[in-house]
Amino acid sequence: MGIQNKHKLVVAITGASGAIYAKVLLHKLQQLQEQIEDVGLVMSDNAKQVWQFELGNSDYEKLPFKLYNKSDFFAPFASGSARYTGMIICPCSVGTMARIASGISNDLTTRAADVMLKERRKLILITRDTPLSLIHINNMKTITEAGGIICPASPSFYSQPKDFEALAATVIDRVLDLCGMELSTYRWGNK
Repeated sequence: MGIQNKHKLVVAITGASGAIYAKVLLHKLQQLQEQIEDVGLVMSDNAKQVWQFELGNSDYEKLPFKLYNKSDFFAPFASGSARYTGMIICPCSVGTMARIASGISNDLTTRAADVMLKERRKLILITRDTPLSLIHINNMKTITEAGGIICPASPSFYSQPKDFEALAATVIDRVLDLCGMELSTYRWGNK
């Protein structure tokens, strides 16, 4: 796979519950390094707190990906000219989703999402809230109509996951498939 075919991804982590999804995503991206040119990482303050609370560590500081400040509008993926191929928001709070749906680019996460939509590039929101209000559903509709993908953190059970990480991986593998990554994962109907 030549460098022009490698993925340049933005990963944003919001303060929604579900830090396990972000952890599994970042671990899998490390395993897929040969398919990746760059991963830019941005986390909200709440995301860091939720990670520490739910996972009991701050291992996001030890990742091989550059962590950008949530207010750094000089990050390369704040502009379409940097040609990032996609963005995954994992987990995505409904507040972040609402700002994206409304076109409010008040931080690096929402600006990068706006860039993905305007450049017609892959934007995937791994939403976590339940139940959903009509406002949430309408925001999902708006983002979908603009070209984004809403991928709720709804794990599958047919692969019989053995622990929380394997359960979270059923969602993350689906997201990586949507990004066009080649990975070995459970496939329905394959023996």
